[in-house]
Amino acid sequence: MSASGFAINLVRDHAQVVPISVFVAVLCLCLIIGHLVEENRWLNESTTAIIIGCITGTIIFLLSKGKSSHILRFNEELFFIYLLPPIIFNAGFQVKKKRFFQNFLTIMLFGVIGVFISTSIITAGSWWLFPRFGFTGLSAQDYLAIGTIFSSTDTVCTLQVLHQDETPLLYSLVFGEGVVNDATSVVLFNAVQKLDESKLNGWAALRVLLDFLYLFSTSTALGVVAGLLTAYTLKTLYIGRHSTVREIALMVLMAYLSYMLAELFHLSGILTVFFCGILMSHYAWHDVTQSSRITTRHIFATMSFTAETFIFLYVGIDALDIEKWKLSKLSFRTSVGIYSTVVLLILLGRAAFVFPLTAFSNYVHRRADRLSSVSFKHQVIIWWAGLMRGAVSIALAFKQFTYSGVTLDPANATMVTTTIIVVLFTTLVFGFLTKPLISLLLPHHINNNTSHGEPRSPKEDLSLPLLSLEESAETNILRAKESLSMLIERPVYTIHSYWRKFDDAYMRPVFGGPCGDQSAC
Repeated sequence: MSASGFAINLVRDHAQVVPISVFVAVLCLCLIIGHLVEENRWLNESTTAIIIGCITGTIIFLLSKGKSSHILRFNEELFFIYLLPPIIFNAGFQVKKKRFFQNFLTIMLFGVIGVFISTSIITAGSWWLFPRFGFTGLSAQDYLAIGTIFSSTDTVCTLQVLHQDETPLLYSLVFGEGVVNDATSVVLFNAVQKLDESKLNGWAALRVLLDFLYLFSTSTALGVVAGLLTAYTLKTLYIGRHSTVREIALMVLMAYLSYMLAELFHLSGILTVFFCGILMSHYAWHDVTQSSRITTRHIFATMSFTAETFIFLYVGIDALDIEKWKLSKLSFRTSVGIYSTVVLLILLGRAAFVFPLTAFSNYVHRRADRLSSVSFKHQVIIWWAGLMRGAVSIALAFKQFTYSGVTLDPANATMVTTTIIVVLFTTLVFGFLTKPLISLLLPHHINNNTSHGEPRSPKEDLSLPLLSLEESAETNILRAKESLSMLIERPVYTIHSYWRKFDDAYMRPVFGGPCGDQSAC
């Protein structure tokens, strides 16, 4: 290699190393400051990372004399391939499965039906209101994409101040809805991108629904297969007897492989890796050595935490992207009108499904083992928790309105800057008020396990008796009626009790896990 060629490569390497080094240094600063403000009434780590990102972007902007505020350029593919998988996998791996599936109906109502309601309201509202502010240039597909982009919630801020032990029911609902909501938003977004704008009619809406159901079911099935295959491999080969490193590496790589396979087959990687995490924690985790169990939990949590901080830090830095602000040629008044409209539609879209669907859920569970319904205070916190928009919204906006982070269209640039402003506003303003709101509605001295109706496992055996040939026909009919009544009145819990028996008898002996361990169900 010639001296000039070596010099060029050295300059390129230096140009890449410097911004990465600066970003990692700022990331370390975020972790330290986040620790220092842990007990702060107003701040949490998400808002702290965004504030530090804004300050860093301002410093770079001033040092470059107004030319740029970037350390790194955002790439939505980088986000979906490297940053999102560890976050979602850890969510599935750490989830309290018993509470998650006991509240499965409510979580699915919020995370699936709620996204459709919110998307409809945001799409219709923006389609009607944007032209009134003089903002045009968006297609019908763009408006549908806007609905899915701003229906994706980010509940990290709320989960950082909610505690599983103090508010188990509330934590389960907020956490479960957040994960399912993100997955549904991405699946719906991908379905919208396949639409043909020249054929927007009732059949098109039906195709979107069918595509959604197909993606949802196949993605879930792929995650379940990947989790079971990993558990069976670990149990059969007992890799840990020679090396705990290999079994940990196998879990990590199989989880990532499931995500990449889902993306390869144009499925939802989020759903796949989430259910892969659930299956791995339920079966595979019991097939590894004790040291690997401790290590895996810390590794997955660390990867997830670092990725989340990285994303929020970048969102703060990207807020000062001068190129997109210059390209968006709207007046200040029009811009403020668009931002305010989106925030208002988010508020309305969230309220339109949280309160009605909670009322429906309370009605369904009126005779179930949840001692009391989800109170109005809980509903307010659930509504508030979903108002914040985060990394998924940013990634989807970049995917819809830019090409590799760059756009030359003023309307597209406006939507990217609008998304950034909405994410900043909702995270900072609503995030700042999250801790005070929860402290006001749910004082820490209240024992939420008894005061707010956390579901308790009944002491009596809820297994439904089968018909017996030795008993009279009248007795069998009465028992059949009782079984059917129980299934209708509390279907989720009844199905869960059946699954627990099937799991202990057939699944765990094959895939791993101590039989009869109710805490792991």
